[in-house]
Amino acid sequence: MSEKNNQLQALRHTTEHVLTQAMYQLYPGIKMAMGPAIENGFYFDFDPGEYKISESDFPKIEKEMQKIIDADLPLHREQISIKEARQLFKNNEYKQEWLDEIEQKGEPATVYWTGDQFVDLCAGPHVKSTGEIKAYKLLSIAGAYWRGNEKNKMLTRIYGTAFLSQKDLAEYLRLQAEAKKRDHRKIGKSLKLFLFDEEFGQGLPLYRPKGATIRKEIMDFAFNTYLKRGYQPVSTPHIANLNLWKRSGHWQFYRDSMYSPMQIDNEQYVLKPMNCPGHVKIYQAESHSYRDLPLRLAEMGTVYRYEKSGELNGILRPRGFTQDDAHIICTPKQLPGELVEMINLTEYIYNKFGFHKPLVSLSVRDPQNKEKFMGDNKSWELAETALENALKQKKLNYRRFKGEAAFYGPKIDFMYKDALGRNQQLTTIQVDFNLPEKFNMTYIDEKGKRRQPFMLHRALLGSLERFMGVLIEHTAGNFPVWLSPVQVKVIPISQEQNLYAERVGEKLKENDIRVEIDTRNETMQSKIRSAQLEKIPYMAIVGRKEAQNGTVSVRLRSEKDLGEQPLGEFIERIKDRIESKALEL
Repeated sequence: MSEKNNQLQALRHTTEHVLTQAMYQLYPGIKMAMGPAIENGFYFDFDPGEYKISESDFPKIEKEMQKIIDADLPLHREQISIKEARQLFKNNEYKQEWLDEIEQKGEPATVYWTGDQFVDLCAGPHVKSTGEIKAYKLLSIAGAYWRGNEKNKMLTRIYGTAFLSQKDLAEYLRLQAEAKKRDHRKIGKSLKLFLFDEEFGQGLPLYRPKGATIRKEIMDFAFNTYLKRGYQPVSTPHIANLNLWKRSGHWQFYRDSMYSPMQIDNEQYVLKPMNCPGHVKIYQAESHSYRDLPLRLAEMGTVYRYEKSGELNGILRPRGFTQDDAHIICTPKQLPGELVEMINLTEYIYNKFGFHKPLVSLSVRDPQNKEKFMGDNKSWELAETALENALKQKKLNYRRFKGEAAFYGPKIDFMYKDALGRNQQLTTIQVDFNLPEKFNMTYIDEKGKRRQPFMLHRALLGSLERFMGVLIEHTAGNFPVWLSPVQVKVIPISQEQNLYAERVGEKLKENDIRVEIDTRNETMQSKIRSAQLEKIPYMAIVGRKEAQNGTVSVRLRSEKDLGEQPLGEFIERIKDRIESKALEL
C-alpha cells in the first residue's frame, strides 16, 4: 500500500471515530458496534435504541463532528487487559463479542482515546489529532445485520468519506453523483431492460424484451468467437445429485453459498452453483489420448448461489446468473500456449466493448505454507511459471500476490477501468488441481501411460449479469449500435408520412436492423426527445421532401444532425457499424 493510501486509511479511520463520538454526544444511550475504514471512506454500525436517525440528521451530525475536529483532540493508543476492556465496555454486548474473539486469540486489547472524552476498542491506525481532518462528508444511511449475519440484529450503518484535500473530496462527490445517474438499476428500469419481482424471488432478474436482446447479442458475439477459436459447445442441467457436489468438494467448502437439497425419488439434488463438475463428466464420457487435447468446452450455463439479501445489488450481484464458462483440459506441454491464447481472447473480446489496458493480478501459493494447497510441487511450479510467462510474453503489467491462490490452484484476474475510473474485476483464468484429482481425470500420453491433465477454468465475461451491469454503468445506457435493442427510430413529421415511414421501417428490417416507428400524433420534437431518452442511436426523420426523394434525415442520440441521406446509404452506414462492432456511431 502506498504512503498516500496509508495516510487516507488513518485519516478515514479517525474521521469514523469522530463520527462515533459525535453520535454519542447527540444521541446518549446508542451502542456502537463497529466502524472500519474502507476503500473509499468509512462506515459506522450502531444500535440506535429508541432513536430514529435518517440522512436528514446529517447536517446536525456533521456540525457536531466539526466541533470535535476544531478542538484538535489528540488520539492516544493504550494497550489494556481483557478484564479492563470488559469493564470499560460493560454495557455494550457488541464490544463484549469482539473481546471474546480477542481473548480466544490470546491477544491483549488495544483502545484509542480521543482526548480524554471518548474511547473505542480499536487496533488503529489513526492520525495524531482530530485537527488533521480537513475534508469529510457523510454520504448515506442503511440497515446492516450485525457481522453480516441475517440471524443477528439489524443495526444502522452510516457511510462517510474523508480526503486529504477539499479538491479531492469535491472530485469524489462529483463522481459519486455521476455514479448515481449511471446506476444500472435506475437505467435498467428507465430503459425497460430488466426487473426484479418480490413474488418471483429476491435476486432473480427477469429480462424484458429490450434487456433480453442486449443479453443475447453479448452471448452470441462471445460464444461465436469461442467456436471460431476451437471451443466446443456443451450444455449441462440446472440441478445435479448431491453426491456429485460432495465428491467435487463444493458441498464441504462452498455449502454456505448453495441452496438446500430437494428430494427426488429418494435421492437429493441441488441447484448447481457452478458448471465445472458437469464439464468433467462430459470429458470422462470417453477415454482421451494426448492427440485429443487440448479439449476446450464452453457453456453459457445458468447457476444459482445463495447471496445474503443485504448483499444483493441488482444484476451486479444476483442469486441466479449465467456464467460465461469454459474449461480447457490440456497436457503440461500445451499449458503455456493455452494461457497465451486465453489472454489474447480476453483482450479481443473486451476491446470490442471499449475496455482496454487491464490491471492484472497473479495469485500464487505461499511457499512457506505448502500444506494449505493441494497438488504436488512440480505441478504448482509448472502452472505458476506458465501463468507468469504468459503475462510477460503479452507484456502485461501485473502484481504478484503470494498466498492468494485458491487452495486448488494459481490464477490470474483481469480488472478494467470503467468510465468513472472504477476498477471492475471481470475475468479470471484459474488452474485447477482439485477436480482432476477428485474425479480421477486422465489421458494417455505419448508413451502409453495414464497421466493427469491440467484443467483450466476460464470465466471470460464472468457472469453475463454482472458484465451487463458494468456495461450499463460504463456506457450510461448509450450502447454501441450493435448492442442497442432498438437501433433506429423512424419518425414521420406528420401523419401524412406514416405510410412512407412504414416502408422505411420494412426496408431496415429486411437488412436485419432493429427498428421502431413512432406514428403517434405528437410533434416531431416530442418524438425526437422520446427517442433520445430511450438512448436510441439513430433517428430517421421523414417528411414530405424525404418521401418524395426516397431519403431520410438522420439525427444521432447526441443531437448531432447528419442531414438528408439516401435510404440505401443510411442502411449501409448502420450495417457497417454493426458488422465491425464499432463503438462510435
